[in-house]
Amino acid sequence: MNKAEFDHGVRAAGSILGLDEVLVIGSQAAHGSISGELPPEALRSIEVDIAAFEDPDGSKADLLDGAIGEASMFQATFGFYVDGVSTSTATLPARWRERLVRYETPATNGVVAWCLEIHDLWVSKALAGRPKDIEFCRAFLERGLVEREILRERLTNTDSVDDALMSNAVNLTR
Repeated sequence: MNKAEFDHGVRAAGSILGLDEVLVIGSQAAHGSISGELPPEALRSIEVDIAAFEDPDGSKADLLDGAIGEASMFQATFGFYVDGVSTSTATLPARWRERLVRYETPATNGVVAWCLEIHDLWVSKALAGRPKDIEFCRAFLERGLVEREILRERLTNTDSVDDALMSNAVNLTR
């Protein structure tokens, strides 16, 4: 997903939800933290994971999925989709909300995307542990887009994580 598609997804999600602020949790949150070109591993995804800050029953996530989600007319038309998620979708370090990165361009039409800070995003991807997530993490390390010390500190401040997943994530930082 390129930046223009990301902007379109943010704009569409805000419009569908009637909100002027949304939260971007998945890999596309990198668009908020990295001003230059993203690694190819970050551009492979055809979805942007978006949550509403207040969605206790998941109805806003369901609304996004139904209107502009996977297999929707939106995806058929534009070639990408918005995955409606909740704030608990990702495993994140303590105080992640304090580090959110504000993203807004003229193309988001007044909708602000609050994106995970790049180190918090890296931690969530490393702890997810899927092959595509590991590739994502390695690409950001290899290009110097994240700092190993910050990653280690954030990992130590992440609760409720399986020991094997945590060990694998810490090993990635070496």
